[in-house]
Amino acid sequence: MSGRLEGRVAVVTGAGQGVGRGIALAFAREGASVVVAEFDEATGSAVAREVEALGRPALFVQCDVTRRSSVDAAVAAAVEAFGGIDVLVNNAQRAPAAPLPLMEHTEQTLDLCFDTGFRGTFHFMQACYPHLKRRRGRVINVGSGAGIDGMAGQAAYGAAKEAIRALSKTAAREWGRDGINVNVICPLAKSPGVEKLLELAPEMEKRMTAGNPIARIGDCEADIGPVAVFLASDDARYVTGHTLPADGGSTILR
Repeated sequence: MSGRLEGRVAVVTGAGQGVGRGIALAFAREGASVVVAEFDEATGSAVAREVEALGRPALFVQCDVTRRSSVDAAVAAAVEAFGGIDVLVNNAQRAPAAPLPLMEHTEQTLDLCFDTGFRGTFHFMQACYPHLKRRRGRVINVGSGAGIDGMAGQAAYGAAKEAIRALSKTAAREWGRDGINVNVICPLAKSPGVEKLLELAPEMEKRMTAGNPIARIGDCEADIGPVAVFLASDDARYVTGHTLPADGGSTILR
């Protein structure tokens, strides 16, 4: 039985761990060929091997999303290997390891969050556009409840994520007639980054799950992966420009 993404090629940035890895593996289970675009060679190669172990083709490309030349090279490698791109998932993002009060933010803090998150997303969207247009593809960008809710200690990170949401809404309006759907997911999952944050600030777990009807932090593959599969599949062909929190109800949009 073929999966919902059979025959499709997906590029997942920051796929060496956490949410990116979970989405890459979920895509593979649904039949996609996966391009693991990751800065860390060890983790990126490991995830590519995991995808191959599921019986799907994989390609690891080392990529620095802050550099447009690196992004262009990654996209070119993906197209050369698989002939095109059907799905782009912009997951790559770095942020301070622990919550940081607004008055302690520096230019370096802003650059870290915006260069890896917003600009990385922008670079990949532009580079993938002609290939997505050719195949009437999907873009899935990753936002955060930290931006939607204005979480304390997350000013630069939350602002970068909200910038990604704004970019996504504009792209959805401009690219819809090209057959490209653009949506955002806002996950809450126990990625290595979240686990490290909770080690440094244990009180954050209570804040993260306060008001969460499901009362837990999700799993990267089992809880977040299927949401991305839905948005990448034909089931979501009439959905664009939306933000879908995958966070157990922590953020309920009005």
